[in-house]
Amino acid sequence: MSSPEHRAYLRRLRLQRVAVLGAQLLLLAVVLLLWEAAADRYWVNPMLTSKPTKVWETLVRLAGTGTLWRHLGVTLQETLVGFAAGLVLGVGTAVALWWWAPLERVLDPYLVVLNALPKVALGPIFYVWLGDRISIYGMAVAISVVVTIVMVEVAFRSVDPAKILLLQTLGATRRQVLQKVVFPASLPTLLAALKVNIGLTLVGVVVGEFIASKAGLGYLIVYGGQVFQMELVMTGVVVLVAISAALYLAVSWLEAVVTRRFHLRPKDA
Repeated sequence: MSSPEHRAYLRRLRLQRVAVLGAQLLLLAVVLLLWEAAADRYWVNPMLTSKPTKVWETLVRLAGTGTLWRHLGVTLQETLVGFAAGLVLGVGTAVALWWWAPLERVLDPYLVVLNALPKVALGPIFYVWLGDRISIYGMAVAISVVVTIVMVEVAFRSVDPAKILLLQTLGATRRQVLQKVVFPASLPTLLAALKVNIGLTLVGVVVGEFIASKAGLGYLIVYGGQVFQMELVMTGVVVLVAISAALYLAVSWLEAVVTRRFHLRPKDA
């Protein structure tokens, strides 16, 4: 049985969470109301900004005709495939850099440059090289993979050398050191990389759809801008916000499950 003080403490925590959630919802409601009022009273030009009621009407119309689900499905598929490919390629490269230290010393300046490079500049190149479909996956991987390599490789190098030395003294192979010490010690960083990469991958997909696509939320936004239907543009943006939040929450839930399973101390992304 918990003490009265502990129960009171738990109640305070619940009240704090409810208060924070209430403040967040209130802030969102105020923003939407101000947006609606500004468009209705022509404080801003509604042709340029649309308004929440128009966005809702457009969302319902697109959902009813199936157009929304088609574009949403395309973007989600591209994001999940790009996310998985970037994660596998990034972690695999980080393992190779840890395994062969001379390779890490050779590639380190190139990784720094690639990490600083604006990946949007690669969009036209991927379009020419890979075509209008595969180039979207190329952009998704390009934006996320270098961050994964850098984060995971730094985590590998930060593992306590004494633990590695202990296993080597006991006759462990390099593969066993990786499996028994390096990977478990780096798991919080791997989980943090997941949270970072899901958003970066979505950015890469949308940028790719801006440049070359016949479907997807990025295509929907570009098309709305071309025909000057701002409610279509705003609807695409709102849906992107919703799915980015949903993907982030899904990865955060996975992080919480793994953290509880392995009794880890999570790192902030």
